[in-house]
Amino acid sequence: MKHYLQFSDFSADDYAYLFERTAIIKRKFKSYEKYHPLVDRTLAMIFEKASTRTRVSFEAGMGQLGGTVVNLTSTDSQLGRSESIEDTARVISRMTDIVMIRTFGQERLERFAEYSRVPVINGLTNEFHPCQIMADLFTFIEHRGSIAGKVVTWVGDGNNMANTWLQAADLLGFTVHLSTPSGYEVDEKLAFGARQPRAGCYKIFKDPMQACAGADLVTTDVWTSMGYEAENEARRKAFADWCVDEKMMAAAKPDALFMHCLPAHRGEEVTAEVIDGAQSVVWDEAENRMHVQKAVMEYLLLGRISEAA
Repeated sequence: MKHYLQFSDFSADDYAYLFERTAIIKRKFKSYEKYHPLVDRTLAMIFEKASTRTRVSFEAGMGQLGGTVVNLTSTDSQLGRSESIEDTARVISRMTDIVMIRTFGQERLERFAEYSRVPVINGLTNEFHPCQIMADLFTFIEHRGSIAGKVVTWVGDGNNMANTWLQAADLLGFTVHLSTPSGYEVDEKLAFGARQPRAGCYKIFKDPMQACAGADLVTTDVWTSMGYEAENEARRKAFADWCVDEKMMAAAKPDALFMHCLPAHRGEEVTAEVIDGAQSVVWDEAENRMHVQKAVMEYLLLGRISEAA
């Protein structure tokens, strides 16, 4: 049994397979071809953090694969309150086939997975967001082909997205240019753990314009992630020079793409001209969350599918 708790849980070969499966599954969806490999399977979704895209993408995706969904929030479950995480995992995993959790600390997710009898998927934690980076990578592949050897520029907070981009670069052979304000840097030890990352998989830039130079993809996120709202005003001041604008995109390659995991605050981390411009692929990126997650659920429950089309 496999879990998907962070990007590094899968190998490069796993991702090659999963991106191929995502393309097949998406093609079936677009052609209105019924595909129900997970009929009679149940996904439990546990939300300790609010969500729009994660809930809709997993719930719609599981339905499209023929399965059913049980949705639990912090107000209608006992997770970590009157019942321990370990006991909740023991119970829920006896009643369902796969679990997605969107929570705060990665440690809560890992504790649940340790006592679960079924696969567990990270729908987002403070530390990692693997399903989103999978969607971003698949979107890049759709538009530009292989990500290997390319440059991805991360502008903004050294958050769960940035950590996951580093893991992806190390594993899949591309380079991340990181530019964050002082005091908001990425924690490389958190991103890589005890592993020694591949030489050259990331570079750090104080100037976001320099980080964007020659990039194939420029991407960012909100300045204040959920759970850090008390820092909002301080972050606005600190991040003032880290708004992705047309000048930054002009420093990247002429065919560079722009991505944002959403929700976006136009005029803060990105200008309206960029996110609504010709280089932006944020809506494809948002839809692709659903398709990559379908491929992940299929893989965790059924293993590799030999079907070629």
